[in-house]
Amino acid sequence: MDLRSELLKSIWYAFTALDVEKSGKVSKSQLKVLSHNLYTVLCIPHDPVALEEHFRDDDDGPVSSQGYMPYLNKYILDKVEEGAFVKENFDELCWTLTAKKNYKPDRNGNSVVSHQDAFKLWCLFNFLSEDKYPLVMVPDEVEYLLKKICTAMNVELNSCELDDYLSQEPQGQGGLTVWQFLDMVNSGRFLRGIEQEAISMAVEEVYQEVIEDGYLWKRGQLRRNWSERWFMLKPSVLSYYMSEERKEKKGSIALDKHCCVEVLPDRDGKRCTFCVKTLSRTYEMSASDTRQRQEWTLAIQTAIRLQAEGKKSLHKDLKQKRREQREQREQRKAAKEEETQRLKQLQEEKERKLQELELLKEAQRQAEILLQEEEQRRRQQHEEMQRTLEIQLQEAEQARASMQAEMVLKEAEAERQRKRILELEDMQERLQEALQQEVKARQDEEAVRYAQARLLAEEEEKLKELMKLKEEQEEYIIKTQREKQVLKQEMENKNKCLEEAQKQLEEVRVNRQRVDQDVMAAQRKLRQASTNVKHWNVQMNRLMHPIGPGDKRTNVSGGVFAGYQPLLSRRDSSLK
Repeated sequence: MDLRSELLKSIWYAFTALDVEKSGKVSKSQLKVLSHNLYTVLCIPHDPVALEEHFRDDDDGPVSSQGYMPYLNKYILDKVEEGAFVKENFDELCWTLTAKKNYKPDRNGNSVVSHQDAFKLWCLFNFLSEDKYPLVMVPDEVEYLLKKICTAMNVELNSCELDDYLSQEPQGQGGLTVWQFLDMVNSGRFLRGIEQEAISMAVEEVYQEVIEDGYLWKRGQLRRNWSERWFMLKPSVLSYYMSEERKEKKGSIALDKHCCVEVLPDRDGKRCTFCVKTLSRTYEMSASDTRQRQEWTLAIQTAIRLQAEGKKSLHKDLKQKRREQREQREQRKAAKEEETQRLKQLQEEKERKLQELELLKEAQRQAEILLQEEEQRRRQQHEEMQRTLEIQLQEAEQARASMQAEMVLKEAEAERQRKRILELEDMQERLQEALQQEVKARQDEEAVRYAQARLLAEEEEKLKELMKLKEEQEEYIIKTQREKQVLKQEMENKNKCLEEAQKQLEEVRVNRQRVDQDVMAAQRKLRQASTNVKHWNVQMNRLMHPIGPGDKRTNVSGGVFAGYQPLLSRRDSSLK
């Protein structure tokens, strides 16, 4: 459970306490006051003008928890820094708002726990409750917390009586709310005969064990004197303050896998001392008694181990393990119930199959009886049918004898009919031959007529094609003559253009010869100028540096005007 989840649990109680009508909505003015108080206790800087503007009165009406969550997440929870505020002050603010409405101790002053102890039990409840809203604490966690309190008082908890109490509550099996839990503790049912002071000390001890803070004496590094400091232990750091209000932080000890805790012998008048060794320094501390020293050393060693394992808190780790054990237990219970239900279904299925088998046997007996009756009925029908067939057979014999006599007469008549049929078939063949000859003659006549008509049509089509070809030939001749004239005109024009181009080419050649002559004259002038430049260069060198006795003659080509030669070469190349 991270810091955001812990803060949300307490804020949820404050929000529900402001919901007077239990409609799930709170007025904007109340949310504005709540937000301002949260900014204050969480040490978050805020703009009062922006807060007023966000929660100004308009026609939207009250705001639900879902409507308040975006503002709460963006402007408050996202800006919270762990260690920058006092968690106890924040819890006291939310407890004050919710206890005023929901916590109802005995008015006669007979409550088992005081108001401050109720606040600590409320904090412990929030720590051990499930991460579902509305917040409840499952029976296993209730038993765990009560056992911790009873162990601190050296009293044994009656688990059977607790189970009876939870079974009597309407929602006890699903979990208890914090107000049901406080009512159960205040009833004194499980803490009979124990003084309120002892209960208060036990609650304080359990609270400090879970929250992991308390007073210790610490020895300074430079002055080597002992000072009382309020220590707060977390898995990654052991911080110490001037007092339990934690307003002035004096320092912190970073815990990692390289740290260790050692118990020291009593010396210099200090008892129950121990030290925390880090890579850079050794911190000496002293507890009030041996039991407290043992608890602190064990807690710090556990924090070092959790830090090495990458876990957040011992109690959170234990809570997670208990939750996993509950889930495994519930899964086993569900699996057992499922197995029982499956066996029950199998038993019911077996009984149903036996009933179906009895019904099938009864149906088989009925079918056998019906089969016997049907066999007897078929036998009687067969005997009656056999007698009927014998009578019909005798009648058939008589009818066959009479039919044989009639058949003889019919055969003679059939012979006469066959002869008549043969004569008719012969006559039909002759008539069919005559008919075929007449049909053939008509077909020949039709063929001749069709051929004559086809020849006439072909002759007419050829005549039309001949006339069309004649017209096309005349048109082609006219078109050819026109194209010939056009080509002739184009050839004349091209000849004229060719003559003009030849003349222009001759002019270009003449101009080119003239330009070549100019270029050669310019080159001669440039060579002459180069010779003159060299001559004057030599003269200049002689004038500037007179030749002394024994001096060698310098190269006349290199001098002030030596750079003109490449320039002249480039000009010659450009002229070319």
